[in-house]
Amino acid sequence: MNTLHSAMEADQDLHIAKHIEPENLPAMIQPVMALAQSDAERDMLLMSLLTAAGSCMPNLYFRYGLTGKKYYASLQCFIVGSAACGKGIANLALELVGKVHESLPLVIAGDSSYAGFYKQLASQAGRGYIHESEGSVITDVWRSSVANYNTALRKAAEHEPITRNRANSSSSIARPQLSVLLTGTFGQYKALVPSIENGYFSRLLTLIVNDQQAFSHRYVEAETGSNSVMIRAAEQMYGLFERLYKSHPIEFLLTNEQRSRLGHHLETAYPALMQALGVNFHSVVLRMAVHIERIAMILTAMRHSALIRGEGDELKSPHTMRENEHTDSRMTFGKINDAFVCSDEDYQTAEMIGNKLILHMAAAYRMIKGAEEVSVPKVQPLDQRKMLLSLLPEEFEVQNLVTEAKAQGLSYRTATRWNEGWLEEGVVVKIRHGVYRKSSASA
Repeated sequence: MNTLHSAMEADQDLHIAKHIEPENLPAMIQPVMALAQSDAERDMLLMSLLTAAGSCMPNLYFRYGLTGKKYYASLQCFIVGSAACGKGIANLALELVGKVHESLPLVIAGDSSYAGFYKQLASQAGRGYIHESEGSVITDVWRSSVANYNTALRKAAEHEPITRNRANSSSSIARPQLSVLLTGTFGQYKALVPSIENGYFSRLLTLIVNDQQAFSHRYVEAETGSNSVMIRAAEQMYGLFERLYKSHPIEFLLTNEQRSRLGHHLETAYPALMQALGVNFHSVVLRMAVHIERIAMILTAMRHSALIRGEGDELKSPHTMRENEHTDSRMTFGKINDAFVCSDEDYQTAEMIGNKLILHMAAAYRMIKGAEEVSVPKVQPLDQRKMLLSLLPEEFEVQNLVTEAKAQGLSYRTATRWNEGWLEEGVVVKIRHGVYRKSSASA
């Protein structure tokens, strides 16, 4: 059986974008998303746009963990698929950052020696975007020891210093902000991530696509075609970049409720998956919290791009733009304590994306190990029901149920139908109209 296809055979729906209402995405990318013609294309385009957009968001960060470490909007993503699955649509992401790159260099070629990669990243104040539609471009050049910058990508994913040491000089990029988007076959993916013990696996978001693209005549009108849509999106992306580039460093915040939910969700939703796959998968679950918050930050910044105010009339040279040039400040949206705070809508979208991606990464995990069996542990409806119920508070309203269900990619109809089943089974009891409580039978 084909390993790539068997890896994704499971009862759950692993598509991502189909569970997001188009109007719930930032207006900047809604017309771009409309160019996709299938669920698979929408998934690939969404992840591509999020990755590319994050590369255009300097001075935007959040703090995570007990040490309050700073994380930026830098995603690294590999879209795995067979030939003719439509991976080419991911190249629209390169057009999204085109105007930014014309103003200040941003894009770094994957076909670079380590010295060339390091030099360009350093010249761009540690910021960059690698976009390669053939993963083999990178893996081929990495066969040379002088060109392998795998370690640099792993460090950049955590914003750890990338150093270069020579007999007569040494230098370091203190806090790199590098976004990476790669597409390719599973063979190319495995050449990049040869083992599950490789630290890059948990840092690299993986999207697996099985759908074969149907042949279609894609004739478009000049006013509504991809060219005009991407020109407008690129202009809006540049406007956001310009405002952020001129700004003081801006801290992005989850609300206390969102932060608590994120931790609780990862602790309760995936223990069975970790048990099935082994201890090495634990790092994927832990890092997914950072990925989810990055995605939420990117969505929120694009949504509120018109409210971000810059300083000065001209862009500064990247050589003069350093992290500590300004003191930290917070963006004022007038939402919660006048801080740049994630909306519930964007958090729910980001969490749902993370829920789906973690299953794609489970498939990649099994494929790397060479497993012949089904590579995503099946999530039967009963298991999903238990997962949903476990995430609800002891006493919950219909809105709590709908919110949790949406984060799992479940419809309102499915959630309410399951709740009716819980009532019949005595798992929950009705307190009053629209309000329910878990019973002892749910334990």
